[in-house]
Amino acid sequence: MSKALTLGNGNILVNLDQFGQVRDFYFPYVGLENQIGGHFLHRLGVFVNGTLAWLTDDDWIITIESEETVLAGKIRAVNARLGVTLIITDLVYNEKNIFLRRVVVKNTRSDATRVIKVFFNQQFELYESHMAHTVYYDPLRKTIIHYRNQRVFLINAQLEGRGFDDYSTGVFGAEGKEGTHKDAEDGLLAKNNIEHGQVDSVIGLSTTYQPLEEKLVYYWVAVGESITEAEALDKYTIEHGPGHLVETTTNFWRAWVKRQNFNFHGLEPAVVSLFQKSLLIMRAHVSGNGAIIASGDSNVLQKGKDTYCYVWPRDAAITALALSEAGDTHVAKLFFGFCNRVISADGYFRHKYSPDGSLGSSWHPWLHDGQFQLPIQEDGTALILHTLWRYYEISKDLEFIESIYNSLIKKTADFLVLYRDDRTGLPKPSYDLWEEHFGVTTFTAASVVGALSAAAKFAKLLGKKKSEVIYQEASESVRQAILSLLYDSDNHRFCKLLQLTSDELHYDLTIDASTAHGLSIFGILPSDDPRLVQEIATAETALTARAGIGGLARYQGDSYQRLDGSKVSNPWFITTLWFTQHAIRTAKNEADLKPVIERLDWCARYATRSGLLSEQLNPITGEQLSVSPLVWSHAEFVRTVIAYLDKLEALGVCQACNPVY
Repeated sequence: MSKALTLGNGNILVNLDQFGQVRDFYFPYVGLENQIGGHFLHRLGVFVNGTLAWLTDDDWIITIESEETVLAGKIRAVNARLGVTLIITDLVYNEKNIFLRRVVVKNTRSDATRVIKVFFNQQFELYESHMAHTVYYDPLRKTIIHYRNQRVFLINAQLEGRGFDDYSTGVFGAEGKEGTHKDAEDGLLAKNNIEHGQVDSVIGLSTTYQPLEEKLVYYWVAVGESITEAEALDKYTIEHGPGHLVETTTNFWRAWVKRQNFNFHGLEPAVVSLFQKSLLIMRAHVSGNGAIIASGDSNVLQKGKDTYCYVWPRDAAITALALSEAGDTHVAKLFFGFCNRVISADGYFRHKYSPDGSLGSSWHPWLHDGQFQLPIQEDGTALILHTLWRYYEISKDLEFIESIYNSLIKKTADFLVLYRDDRTGLPKPSYDLWEEHFGVTTFTAASVVGALSAAAKFAKLLGKKKSEVIYQEASESVRQAILSLLYDSDNHRFCKLLQLTSDELHYDLTIDASTAHGLSIFGILPSDDPRLVQEIATAETALTARAGIGGLARYQGDSYQRLDGSKVSNPWFITTLWFTQHAIRTAKNEADLKPVIERLDWCARYATRSGLLSEQLNPITGEQLSVSPLVWSHAEFVRTVIAYLDKLEALGVCQACNPVY
């Protein structure tokens, strides 16, 4: 099951499941060191009239949404049998490393005064290891502390201005013990003060509720690299008041989302809401050091062996671009600084990186057919330069560009110039956009054209005339090679993939959404060129799911995450939005934008209630498949909405629809 909520502040990323339980808790980097491991959890339960009900019990009816314009969760949990309703607001404090839960507890019985007790259960896997943990009750501060080395999680709560009135610590998953949450079943905890090994804890807060009365519980987790640091955060929370932290965080995110004051002419409220939530979801996946991970969802293992908690240069570059176009150039600058630190000495980027900048796991080998190869997706390298130029157009941050010209821009451009095949003039083989096939794809070659064109503009900007000529000539050379070698004039189509052998060229003519997209966004052909018009039409016809929910697949015969026994490839938000973007570019009047609005409505229809977009969808039911959220999906949605607003302004339909420009 994919996650229902994702929250963060640049140092912490917290994901909650469909029951409102915390499932992922990343610290000190967004996406690195899941301190719950993805398989443990933090429970929330209620004890009343001799009965304990955790939120996973069948009696609860739970709805999970996200707050509008705020990076916060909104959970409603109703238990008619117990006569209790919970309204839960979840968020991560934007200024410091504190996770907060604001729980409104209501006695829904109109004829009974009752004692209601709320329990919070914590399980951790600090440093992603179950060994050598300690948990203890601190009688001086009246808190629970979990720690191992430099990972400390302090638990505290308040009800009616006082702290929790019951607690216990214990062992779980060892010695035949299930955990201290079992101790809560009778409503009373053993008050065990300390445990070590694989440990957990429970706290309880109880009071009397009059008929239909509601009371407010605050719960928080203060996170630090020392007990002293965590205690200081706990003290800060108490002194300022947890309610104040919730309020100021809410105000911050509302100001952040609305600062550009977009005019969403012609768009449904659901689309506007998804746009704003997408901005927040993207921002939650940005670490303070500029790393932008693909997803914090620990449930889905890519290739069955790993998660999506990595920085793919491809995904991250597009996300940085989307945030820049939405007005947050600060994140993009952080990301390009990250790139400047991790780029190889030879000027290329590897497959993916961990959020701390170390090399991520990969399935790209150093040998192909017994010959040495670089284990790279060259489009990932090219997209960095392509998006960096767009960042400069928006920010005009010349000082930053000058500071990274030699170390990032020139180094990358020089690599792209040299990494070309002498026979064809095309880029040398690398892995394709989808990380599956080795060869020369139209998309990758087109991305190199865009990157070298950007490098030439940077060189011109800084007066590097020799480099400007080299990069511009190389860009044009690759563009001409695409038109002459990757276009099949007999079938009136561009090929997906070209594979080179010692004496011949092998063409893969599989229809792929990225082929048409690359030709369009990197300016290989003008939008009205018959070859591009034909490529777009062919791809849309072949890849659109005619039966079921619609949307476009990645390519013909795509079997990734396909349902057992099905011959229909899954539609992706990304590919569907690519063709929506092309429709925007070619629109001549407002009427031409009607299909664009329909596609944006389609995305909103298949988002979760909390505004999450997955990677793929079930082509029949629309159920989200694979990782969720996928930040790339949100980035393409945001870019599509902004492109639509820009087009309205260009057509004179709406003045200043997008105030960024």
